[in-house]
Amino acid sequence: MEVDYIIVGQGISGTLLSRCLIRAGKQIVLFDNNYKYAASRVAGGVINPVTGKRWVSSWMIDELLPYAETTYREIENELKCSLLKKMPMLCFFSTKDMRNIFENRILKAPKYLQIYNEDSKWQHYFNLQEGMACVNPCLIVDAKRLLSTYRNLFIDQKILIEHQFNWKDCLFEANKVRYKDIVADKIICCEGADAMLHNPYFSKLPWMKDKGECLWVYIPGLPEEYIYKGEIGIVPQGDGIFWVGASHNWNFKDLLPSEGFKQDAIHILDKWLKLPYTILEHFAAQRPANASRKPFAGWHPEYPVLGIFNGMGGKGWSMPPYFANHFAQNILNGHSIIEDINISKILN
Repeated sequence: MEVDYIIVGQGISGTLLSRCLIRAGKQIVLFDNNYKYAASRVAGGVINPVTGKRWVSSWMIDELLPYAETTYREIENELKCSLLKKMPMLCFFSTKDMRNIFENRILKAPKYLQIYNEDSKWQHYFNLQEGMACVNPCLIVDAKRLLSTYRNLFIDQKILIEHQFNWKDCLFEANKVRYKDIVADKIICCEGADAMLHNPYFSKLPWMKDKGECLWVYIPGLPEEYIYKGEIGIVPQGDGIFWVGASHNWNFKDLLPSEGFKQDAIHILDKWLKLPYTILEHFAAQRPANASRKPFAGWHPEYPVLGIFNGMGGKGWSMPPYFANHFAQNILNGHSIIEDINISKILN
């Protein structure tokens, strides 16, 4: 079989890059091992324009946020299903210092930040400590539905192969790459955290191990028109079910759901939430993060037919729409890759 491109990994990065290439009329084959607990599949799908305890606008968010909204709306139309919600995030202050930092920040950079003065509205639902603020707008992408719907579509189109890709079977020729009986012009690695574990060609990139855990929790009666952020996030998924998380653990021994995270989350919910709740599921996954907190894109210096589009980390739903198109323009038309994400500055 001959194709234009082999894509390894059908997380959100591989899915959106595949979409760009298919829309350009290219033939692809997509390999994915269908790992149930891959980071993309258990993510909350939140796009928050503000990051960190200092309430700083996320890198490039003025470009990424509208591009993501437009892309996911287009995908809704293409797949004929609801995937995107736009709503504010209510942020709860647990200390006076947190509130002071926010009030100082909103004076300097008010975009996306709002004072919230309707605390009494929420006293039935939460134990309020030092008041609330609002980040607006935020987006929630239905991660599980988007990826599973695309997966079924790719299978129907006979371009997705459920298979653990083995790099030992990948052969690089002058202007081609060969994997078993498939020959392609180029191969692009989008396999998420598997790139750290199984891909020998990009081990020198500054990967950062980051285990995240989350819970799916049934909270009947909690309004679903907001995202809630305190010591932990509560993200509506519909029908009274909320995604609760997530943790960041950079020193871990395994990827199993830990009792420590679960008990910490229960402690936070019991202290914060006044409503009864039921824990339904507990997930853990490793994010494909890197030290710069920016994506990786580009081509291997020794094997120019070997590329990578990966490393989205905790911004795995805001960055892929914009940068999938950006990297696709490099693949298709030779456009330059912006320096901030280009791996050539690291590997050359």
